[in-house]
This record gives sequence, structure tokens and C-alpha cells, in this order.
Amino acid sequence: MPAGSDIVRQHSSPGHSTLILDGFAARYVVLMNGSRQITELNVPGDFVDLHSLLMNPMDHGVAALTSCTVARSPHEDLRRLTETEPHLTRLLWMDTLIDAAVHRQWIAGLGRRTAVARLAHLLCELYRRLEIVHRAGSGRMELPLSQAVLADVLGLSDVHVNRSIAQLRGADLVKWTGRAIEICDWDGLVRQAEFDPTYLRLTRAPV
Repeated sequence: MPAGSDIVRQHSSPGHSTLILDGFAARYVVLMNGSRQITELNVPGDFVDLHSLLMNPMDHGVAALTSCTVARSPHEDLRRLTETEPHLTRLLWMDTLIDAAVHRQWIAGLGRRTAVARLAHLLCELYRRLEIVHRAGSGRMELPLSQAVLADVLGLSDVHVNRSIAQLRGADLVKWTGRAIEICDWDGLVRQAEFDPTYLRLTRAPV
């Protein structure tokens, strides 16, 4: 899927669910005035619309922010799986529960965190999510997103995003050059964000 294309169109009724194999995507809602709010960033390993199996038509869209490689699972196959593979069904259910947990954290951030804390929290979250799929490590990750996209994620203006990045740099928490980010002080970034990774469910536990 080329960058800028819709993986899932808002108000469409897809007959499949889509797994991101490579690239960055975003769930979004567009208001009548044309403004866009990104409600979640999707990275490799994410089922971006697993819930479309039960919720059609879609109340939001999913766009490729970079060139993306995807795999599509027909709904009829997913329904058959839920009838024959209880353990896999629980894992898919867990995937949708983690989505909901991410949304709760983003709502809390938009409502109560300062601009710089929102950005710090996003960096902490993305680093952990990319680390688990071997796309980040040793405090380094790539974030191929423009400041305009980050503004749509954080509910800020482009200028405010730029200022927030400058604050994190000025506090020696991160080095940010183009798409390359190095986290210089993980503990400091966590404190700035008040980041608690519990909602990402990164520890192994029976399901």
C-alpha cells in the first residue's frame, strides 16, 4: 500500500481484516470541516481492523502513513477460526482489548497531559511497541512521520509540536534528527510522560 492511501476507508464495509507486516499506518476520523484526528498509530504486527469482523460499516478509516506491506485475512476464515481454535480466538480478543487500552491512554493524554508530556508518552509507547517486533533497540528507533502527522496524533498545532520536540531535546532526553530518534535518558523520558507500560501487556502471561 503506497503512503497516503487508505488501507480501510471510513464508512466502508470490508470483507477482511488487515495485518500490518511493514510500515506505519494510522486510524483516523475526519470531521466535516476536513480536520483529521489520528486515534492510534499502527506498527508492524498490528491488526488494524480486526474489529471490522463484528462492526460494519467502519466508523473510522485507516491510512498508510508510509509505504506499507499488509496481509488480509478474510472474515469468513476468521469466523471459522473463532469456532475451531479457542486459544487463537482469545489471542485475537486480547489484541482488541489492547487497542482499547491504547485508546484510553490517548484520551487521558489529550485531556490531561501537557503538550510535551503527550509527546514524551507517545515516544515511550512507540519505542516499546517497536522493540517487541524488533524494530527498535538500544534506545534507538526510526519515526518516519512528519510534524504535521504528529500534530494530528497529539491534537496540537505544527508549531506546538516543534516546540515540544525542542523541549525534549533541551532537557537532553532525546536526540532527534530527521526520522532517527535516540532516547538519551529513558528514565527521564518516562518521568516526563508519566509512562506506565501496563496497558501494553508486554509481559508473558497465560491467555
